[in-house]
Amino acid sequence: MSEMAKKIRVTETALRDAHQSLIATRMTTEQMLPIVDKMDKVGYHSVECWGGATFDACLRFLKEDPWDRLRKLRDGFKNTKLQMLFRGQNILGYRPYADDVVEYFVQKSIANGIDIIRIFDCLNYLPNLQESVNATNKMKQQEGRGHAQVALSYTLGDAYTLDYWKEMAKRVEDMGADSLCIKDMAGLLVPQKADELVRTLKEATSLPIDLHTHYTSGVASMTYLKAVEAGCDIIDTAISPFALGTSQPATEVMVETFKG
Repeated sequence: MSEMAKKIRVTETALRDAHQSLIATRMTTEQMLPIVDKMDKVGYHSVECWGGATFDACLRFLKEDPWDRLRKLRDGFKNTKLQMLFRGQNILGYRPYADDVVEYFVQKSIANGIDIIRIFDCLNYLPNLQESVNATNKMKQQEGRGHAQVALSYTLGDAYTLDYWKEMAKRVEDMGADSLCIKDMAGLLVPQKADELVRTLKEATSLPIDLHTHYTSGVASMTYLKAVEAGCDIIDTAISPFALGTSQPATEVMVETFKG
């Protein structure tokens, strides 16, 4: 087997970020449930289906119980890990909450079906992530479930050198994360920079590297190609009806690209 013939893991975003990006998170639980059985047989690394704006949209616009959605999806996905986006100390809201509230929300998220919690802070202020990581690891020790993925928000500027990302990766590993995500919310990461960044992170940490980007600037597929060649372990994609635009690259295209 050649050095390049490694298994690339895929996180499907159609049930969270993809419809959040393209239709303002307006897909209802009842619209999701009919496809769950088929999605469960695909072989995804994980399905991102909760967190982010889904909690907000369920309550404000869809008149749904977001916890009920999570439980129904957990019942349907018998073979696939469920993933959520978590705003660190802000939980799923827009202001910081007390540590005990953060811990309890993490506990209940995992108890109701979440496996992987992607934790981020928009300014990469790691103290805002520590309590969430601790709570996830506590659940892993107690219940045998819970994976803390820390996401670093990618941006441009003189301060954001390769040395900056390298140091951040080391600190993320030290704080107890299970994996590291490059969270490129604005689609700013271009192919060659992705190659450099992933290689740098691979030197700095032994954690699995996940790359999350958006197609907003039109380079996301090429960015994934270079990132995987550089050693990226997981990529976030969306099934084609919910792909491209401000969403993620299409799942089918990426699967075909990396086949074999």
